[in-house]
Amino acid sequence: MKKIALAIAFILSLNASNVWGIGNSTNSGTRTIKAPRFARPLVEKWISEYAKVEPGIQFIIAKGSQQDIDLNVVFDNQEANTKDFSHIVYFGEFAVLPITASGSEAAKVLQGKHLNSKKLKQLYFLGDEFDDEVKKNKQFEKLVIYSGSNATSVASSFAHNFGEESSNFRGKRISGDDLFLNTALVKDPLGVSFNALPNIFDLQSRHLKSDLALVGLDLKKELEKSFSENGSLDNVLNILENGKPTEITIEKVGIEYNNSDDAVNNFLHWVLENGVKYNHEYGLLNLDKKETNAQISKIQSVLTAQK
Repeated sequence: MKKIALAIAFILSLNASNVWGIGNSTNSGTRTIKAPRFARPLVEKWISEYAKVEPGIQFIIAKGSQQDIDLNVVFDNQEANTKDFSHIVYFGEFAVLPITASGSEAAKVLQGKHLNSKKLKQLYFLGDEFDDEVKKNKQFEKLVIYSGSNATSVASSFAHNFGEESSNFRGKRISGDDLFLNTALVKDPLGVSFNALPNIFDLQSRHLKSDLALVGLDLKKELEKSFSENGSLDNVLNILENGKPTEITIEKVGIEYNNSDDAVNNFLHWVLENGVKYNHEYGLLNLDKKETNAQISKIQSVLTAQK
């Protein structure tokens, strides 16, 4: 009798273990999202809000170089990973601004400058000589350009905006997250770089981070204040949604996914219907209404076909 009881207990423990394993497996209840760091706070907001309406499916942020991911946040200029993902939807745009450290020697050299696309290209990239106006100031030649080098850096987007390849940046390449570009500027008084808005502005105060300064751009006079130390993130976002100066890099950002997963499709439908309202809060631009509706239609067609 004792042996029978032990056998039953053993079988029950196995069943309990199996149930626990199924409930915690990636295939049944968890989906992983990979995102560049500047977009992670927005993705984390999606995850927390979506859990309130669909608690049965857990979405988490991928760790480090984790390979088993279900959704991948990518830029429009990046090649789609067709091996692992069959589709992509866009949920917004990001903007990149040229920066230096507040109060640095580089900030003093650049003070009062209004750089147009040609001058920005000459400043940041190899292969072009400075034009006559820039040549008169030899201090420009002393400035050290810092650019990102990993796959999630906005360096390629910044370069493509000026018709260049990311391999053509002059100066120094920084590995790791683009936040390290800010760190490099603080350490080098001659450093100049660029970064996405969520890495440049404090998302709480909505103002430029205190240790950074914006490089002056050749913009309309009424826009100068908004693109200075006195500007706010919300003003910048609103301006860029209504016009795209060639001096400012703006690119679509989306999510790669495999549409055979119903849980992923439902999540993305929620993101496009509800999650995009948090774009501004986390420093990203909204797509225009027509484009957003087109992205929603992509997901709706898949959901309809699967019913």
